[in-house]
Amino acid sequence: MSNPFKNRTLPLNGPAADIAPVTPNDTQDLPDVALALYAETGGIIRFVSIKGAERTVEVADRAILPVGVTRVLQTGTTATGLHAFVL
Repeated sequence: MSNPFKNRTLPLNGPAADIAPVTPNDTQDLPDVALALYAETGGIIRFVSIKGAERTVEVADRAILPVGVTRVLQTGTTATGLHAFVL
């Protein structure tokens, strides 16, 4: 099978190269900066944006939050099944 991504530089506007599960943590950054977050079950997501700002957003089930994220905070996050879109 041919791989159209093999010799291509992926743009920040998509598509992501992979999706990784997120475990919210108040002190540790994500292993890779997320291009966006996906929530299987809606609720509150508290996170640190790539600009360093702490944000709180309420999302619905199966929501995609299209913002660069360095950390998802455990305290206050109620959404579950979180995944990071990564390069």
